[in-house]
Amino acid sequence: MAAGITIRRYQDDDKETVKEIFTMGMSEHVPSSFMHLLKQPLTQMILMVTFCALLASSKSVLLPVVGVTLLLAGAKQLVGYLFNSYIDTSLRKDLDHIQETYLENKDSCFWVAESDDRVVATVACLPAEREPGCMELKRLSVRRTHRGMGIAKALCRTVADFSRERGFPAVVLYTSVVQTDAQRLYENLGYTRVREFVIPEPIAKIANFTLIEYRLDLLQGGK
Repeated sequence: MAAGITIRRYQDDDKETVKEIFTMGMSEHVPSSFMHLLKQPLTQMILMVTFCALLASSKSVLLPVVGVTLLLAGAKQLVGYLFNSYIDTSLRKDLDHIQETYLENKDSCFWVAESDDRVVATVACLPAEREPGCMELKRLSVRRTHRGMGIAKALCRTVADFSRERGFPAVVLYTSVVQTDAQRLYENLGYTRVREFVIPEPIAKIANFTLIEYRLDLLQGGK
């Protein structure tokens, strides 16, 4: 990790900055998620059928172009809505209540990374709901200006050390199929890909938005 970066436990004064880092980090994935949607066979079929149907009925190229453009705009709005809904849910579920969610139990914690007395990254962990007996890594996010400095790797190792000290056999986490940088980070740290699954919400099913579950086995020398 770069010099001048420190990792410490969350304090109440960090709340708004933590929420800002999380919101900005998630919003960055909207363009790549939109491209993911466009690559889906169902999306391409709908666009093609719409174009051909409008072209056949109007005998003009203008109407089908306008129609497809409106569909694309609607698809982008759909992806934006999906991410905004996730952000709002996350804020309500735990990021508006970090102290109660992460710091009042000995088996959970929330950390921030600082550079020049400014919070630039976050990570948290708590016992996993979907994988009883394991720890779950959550809320890993680094400001764009401070990426490539080893901060995310150091935060992941902080979670691994914390989990190992408390006797947890493994750390699990979930990331999306479009977060390729995160996938490389976790795999470089020794996480193994367990499974992929589509988010059950109807809009996510339409977009075929897939999550990937990773696992780090601490009893086998995980980093």
